[in-house]
Amino acid sequence: MPQLDDLFAQRVHALEPGSCELPAERLLALFDAQLASRHADLAARWLQSQGQGYYTIGSSGHEGNAAVAAALRPTDPALLHYRSGAFYLARAAQAGVTDGVRDILLGVAAATSEPISGGRHKVFGRHDLAVIPQTSTIASHLPRALGVAFSIARATKLGVPSPWPADALVVCSFGDASANHSTATGAINAALHASYQGLPIPLLLVCEDNGIGISVPTPADWIKHAYGQRPGLRYFEADGFDLAEALRVATEAAEFVRHARRPAFLRLRTVRLLGHAGSDVETAYRTPAELLADEERDPLLGTARLLIGSGACTADEVVRRYEAKRTEVMGIAADVLGSPQLDSAAAIAAPLAYPKDVQAPAPKARTAERMTLAQAVNRALAEGLAAYPEMMVFGEDVGRKGGVYGVTRGLQKKAGAARVFDTLLDEQSILGLALGAGVSGLLPVPEIQYLAYLHNAEDQLRGEAATLKFFSNGQYRNPMVVRIPGYGYQKGFGGHFHNDDAIGVLRDIPGIVIASPARPDDAAGMLTTCLATARAEGTVCVFLEPIALYHRRDLRTEGDEGWLAEYPAEQVPLGRGRTHGDGHDLTLVAFGNGLAMSLRVAEDLRQQRIGVRVLDLRWLAPLPVEDLLREASITGRVLVVDETRRSGGVSEGVLAALVDGGYTGRMARVTSDDSFIPLGAAANHVLLAESTVEGAALRLLAE
Repeated sequence: MPQLDDLFAQRVHALEPGSCELPAERLLALFDAQLASRHADLAARWLQSQGQGYYTIGSSGHEGNAAVAAALRPTDPALLHYRSGAFYLARAAQAGVTDGVRDILLGVAAATSEPISGGRHKVFGRHDLAVIPQTSTIASHLPRALGVAFSIARATKLGVPSPWPADALVVCSFGDASANHSTATGAINAALHASYQGLPIPLLLVCEDNGIGISVPTPADWIKHAYGQRPGLRYFEADGFDLAEALRVATEAAEFVRHARRPAFLRLRTVRLLGHAGSDVETAYRTPAELLADEERDPLLGTARLLIGSGACTADEVVRRYEAKRTEVMGIAADVLGSPQLDSAAAIAAPLAYPKDVQAPAPKARTAERMTLAQAVNRALAEGLAAYPEMMVFGEDVGRKGGVYGVTRGLQKKAGAARVFDTLLDEQSILGLALGAGVSGLLPVPEIQYLAYLHNAEDQLRGEAATLKFFSNGQYRNPMVVRIPGYGYQKGFGGHFHNDDAIGVLRDIPGIVIASPARPDDAAGMLTTCLATARAEGTVCVFLEPIALYHRRDLRTEGDEGWLAEYPAEQVPLGRGRTHGDGHDLTLVAFGNGLAMSLRVAEDLRQQRIGVRVLDLRWLAPLPVEDLLREASITGRVLVVDETRRSGGVSEGVLAALVDGGYTGRMARVTSDDSFIPLGAAANHVLLAESTVEGAALRLLAE
């Protein structure tokens, strides 16, 4: 039994009574949430001692956050810190939910009956409590919180249904160490940037400041110094030891945010008790005096002091409540012991399964006009905006300018500035805005201006977007289609940041769709599929657009217009490739810029009476494995034409899929070099060349 628990009764009897104007009934209700949170932490460690508890990061010392929940409505969306247990239980009580402790302990036990993640992780989340689940966040949830706050008013303005009331505010809690993370500082900056322009951003940021990040102390009053005088950010501060003060200040902060529709920052001073987690040995880095000082600031003692001083309880009655809560919580823990857990890979990954085909609205009347890839994407976006009133297109320069390459030109004029708009230059916040919009009833289509700009924000896809359905068992979804211009081969404008072929960071994210069109008709049909699938299934889609093909008109010779295409009459099925040619000697497998190279090489080989077929993968996730195996088996010779890098590139997955599928024929690959792409003609030395493709094809045929 920890000393903190063992000495509780002794310390309660030694308390000096405090004064409190809160009604006894309300004080007792919040104390109940605090007690339940504390004993849930102790029960988690007991479950671990029984070999059936898997998460011991607790909320002990942070129980003052129950006051924040009490200051809000149970319909206000909440994105919680992993030490916000008392908040979760206080909100559950607000909403008349009586099994909040069971929720927590089922999560600790990784039980399939846990109501939000189904045993996949211990999270604070519940759909009917408007608590959006977060994992062990290091501020990665702040951009989403900004997006939810933005989307409350935007959904109302667009007249589309939203799960949040029009006067809701968003609460987002995090630790003092996380407040230093670039994700936090960027999201807070973006919130202020939007609010400065008069946009409603009802966001209450709650920093639960316990003064230490695992073993590293936060400098005294650093949070106040960093955020207390920030222009445009209303600052509040309260002592989590004093529940009455915390409730008064939290109520004041919530009322400000709700009525002003502006962001505010609440620093809730807390202590961390029982260490960072069950395995943490605090005596290795903290002195006995420091540990004792924190125990004396135990928020349960603070509330007990108020109860005794107000006459609501005697010291003995406080202790009896503490022990009664122990009995109740340990009874739940004993009942949870032995709960069924996920028992197969299929069950675990079920929320990540790729959806079946979703039918999109029929396109407008097909015309004989042949268009470029950029024009086809533009039209598909315009038709999406016309079909889906909740759809928004946003990013750097997509609005008034119409995109760096003109791909979104005219969309703002057609759909209005509320649906097609420019953002600040911050990819984390752009994706966070999409994450928040997706859980708020909107269909976001953000643009990351260049593939190389994705990398500093990629965790918003990996750690937030892709995991939400997984950690909520499909109850929460963040549909989005992320447009990313990329790949190499730009003429006259380039260098590394504008010619990037590094997509390995995307290919290993479970459950996301990666579209990589090359031809104009495919681009339009695939974008239509992505929009429909995201909207219907909550799918996260990444739409990679080859910049060098945006305005290409010709395939072989100047003026042949072999790369133009009519707008398609149908959408492209998810995970299906497209075959060009019917040769029986060689199969070229390509995507993106590699398709044009492969088609030209195929034609050259046909002149030599070599029959070639070219499979355009079109989808990099899910790969069109059925089409790949079929086209490979027809010829028995496969050359994968991969414009990405040799290490971590697409061809690795393609060759593995062939082997896994039982293909026994010959196969080879050609790729770009393991290098960044330099400026000017030097790029041709590291990017895959058409001559390399043809040479490799002839060698494969000669084997």
